[in-house]
Amino acid sequence: MRVVAQRVASGGVSWEHESEPHAATIGPGYVLLVGAAGDDDEPTVRRLADKIIDLRVFADAGGKMNLSLVDVGGSALIVSQFTLFADMSRGRRPSLLRAGDPARAEQLYESFVQQFRVRGIETKTGQFGADMRVSIENDGPVTLVLSTDDWRTRV
Repeated sequence: MRVVAQRVASGGVSWEHESEPHAATIGPGYVLLVGAAGDDDEPTVRRLADKIIDLRVFADAGGKMNLSLVDVGGSALIVSQFTLFADMSRGRRPSLLRAGDPARAEQLYESFVQQFRVRGIETKTGQFGADMRVSIENDGPVTLVLSTDDWRTRV
């Protein structure tokens, strides 16, 4: 699994489904762009979600990045992004073979989202697989790239 985590002042996503417009917005918190690979599993997804929820990247009273999403009562906007697994090692067109089976990726994405909700985080999403427009008012800016590649060797 790969995640681009952006600390935001606000974020939003919009899309159409069956010719009906849909949108979701959040205030301060994270916009998370999430891609699942074919070899990801539920325990790995839970560990990554917990790691992101507990990251200390929000400012404390002294201005230091010392508080987590839970500490600041922040929200999460989670958007599926299979292109995080694009392989650009050859040519000019991305290969997306590592992105994995869409049905399985959707299950893992939903599991990731559920971890935030279980922890009491206000969580909004786009629609898996939809053509979406994402708006991000990056705060800091603070942008982190997290991956479960070689996860077993790190904590």
